[in-house]
Amino acid sequence: MRQALALAINKPAIIEAVFHGTGTAAKNLLPPGVWSADAELKDYDYDPQKAKALLQEAGMANGMTIDLWAMPVQRPYNPNAKRMAEMIQADWAKIGVQTKITTYEWGEYLKRVKDGEHQAALMGWTTATGDPDNFFGPLFTCQSANGGSNSAKWCYPPFDKLISEAKSISDRPQREALYKQAQQMMHDQMPAVMIAHSTIFEPVRKDVSGYEIDPVWQAYFLSG
Repeated sequence: MRQALALAINKPAIIEAVFHGTGTAAKNLLPPGVWSADAELKDYDYDPQKAKALLQEAGMANGMTIDLWAMPVQRPYNPNAKRMAEMIQADWAKIGVQTKITTYEWGEYLKRVKDGEHQAALMGWTTATGDPDNFFGPLFTCQSANGGSNSAKWCYPPFDKLISEAKSISDRPQREALYKQAQQMMHDQMPAVMIAHSTIFEPVRKDVSGYEIDPVWQAYFLSG
């Protein structure tokens, strides 16, 4: 069923409407700029007809209903969650899935998602370190499913084993190989639908040149 819902979402349309064309479609938890992001991994295509067929195979030919929670705030990873939810609602309606959009005050929203009260919820992540473990560990391990940031409440021991092993070694090529296995595992299991990776902008004065945005949101200036 998760695969059917994923196939029904028109990511390019969402990126154009919500991110004004500046984001990139996410086929993976890791953004393209994070080392070990698997560029060879193939995303699920937008295919409403195949999505309908999968629902029929699952015994849901007459459709279903689902609650979709939308964040009440703007975040760097989602500048307009309400609009995104409405577009997903329209996409799912095309395959017979009726969607009720729900929201709460931000603090209440986070609490309820952490408690697992949702069926489906829009969430996102901004890394603090730029290391792959800062995505996999907090968001999809068994430990983080119990009151942590694992909004999907997904707990899959083979995945946990890969992440734990990758975290325990220092050899980067070995870590990269393990993280790529983890990405394939997530792709196959689909605990969450990855929609988009946002592009962050920072305004600077016209006379400033050579400024680069730091991936972990810090700015360093040398006194002249």
